[in-house]
Amino acid sequence: MKSLISSLFILLISSTAFAKDSTPTESFAWQKLVELTDETIGIGARPAGSDKEKETAAWIKEQWQTLGYTVNEFPFEFTLRKKSFTSSNLSMVIKGQSDKTIIIGAHYDSTGEKQGSLGTTDNGSGVAAILALAKRLKGQTLPYTIKLIAFGAEEYGLQGSKAYVGKQQESLENVIGMINLDTIIGGDKLYIHNAHEKSYKCNAVENPKYNSSSVLRDGLLTTSKALFADHSHMLHPAYDGYPEGQTGSWSDHAPFACSGMPIAYLEATNFAINGHSGNDGYSQTTHSDVWSCYKEDGKTACDRDSEKKWGMIWHTEFDRLDKLTTLFKNKLKHQLIQNVDVLETFVKQADKSI
Repeated sequence: MKSLISSLFILLISSTAFAKDSTPTESFAWQKLVELTDETIGIGARPAGSDKEKETAAWIKEQWQTLGYTVNEFPFEFTLRKKSFTSSNLSMVIKGQSDKTIIIGAHYDSTGEKQGSLGTTDNGSGVAAILALAKRLKGQTLPYTIKLIAFGAEEYGLQGSKAYVGKQQESLENVIGMINLDTIIGGDKLYIHNAHEKSYKCNAVENPKYNSSSVLRDGLLTTSKALFADHSHMLHPAYDGYPEGQTGSWSDHAPFACSGMPIAYLEATNFAINGHSGNDGYSQTTHSDVWSCYKEDGKTACDRDSEKKWGMIWHTEFDRLDKLTTLFKNKLKHQLIQNVDVLETFVKQADKSI
């Protein structure tokens, strides 16, 4: 796998050459984000196991089929508070020159609807990215086969990804890495992580072979730096409990790391903030509207005992387009396009000798 980094090209052209959705108001990815998460014209909140989540699965399937892809659907059951629910994973394949496969996945359910969240950043943004990738990569010559997966029921214990890996809904024999997209817009900074060096709990995977390799992360980081220079994705610095560039098990990359493959996790947040539980990335922004009171000195709340908001967008009243666009203007659109640019460039240039 180390050849993934060493064989990556060094781009000598500007990032604008790859900005196929560079006009924010005309971005395909942004259009799909609006269709999915604006409740006035689209779907809105999508709690796991709900009719809205099932509507979303049907919508994603239709989007891919409209582009000419064959879509596979894998239903699964899960239990929440002693009640049984159903959800499903969806996958599609873009055939490459090699059968070796890179999975790029994003969950499509949301949570926090009682607080007003419509799941725009978490994780409408990831879904919009995999839809845009399907469009951009159509008919392209790729060194590897790319499999795009939309996971259900992530917010209730990674149910979709655990079912996909643990129940072997599709073979992982040729899979050489997994890229997870979860909340890739909204935060102050764009990060790429690899799995934590300390093994996750791998109860959902039989005979786990944990892999914390940074090779996929580093390859994507190289691509982002070549495309976007000083505005590229970054590694978070080392903080207590989180070595540089490493992440926890709270999203769909975890079962794949447990299954023995390198993962990379793209995320927009701000690890520099000393949030409710420290520098763990759960506080996403220093924007004053998303805090009761934020102080730059110490990068934390003015009063940690009374703080209510903690700079958190996901699962809150702020995770909806009307509030997000008021707070961040075009920043969200640019972040979304940057993520898609990096992913497209990476999968088109990765060395097929991995």
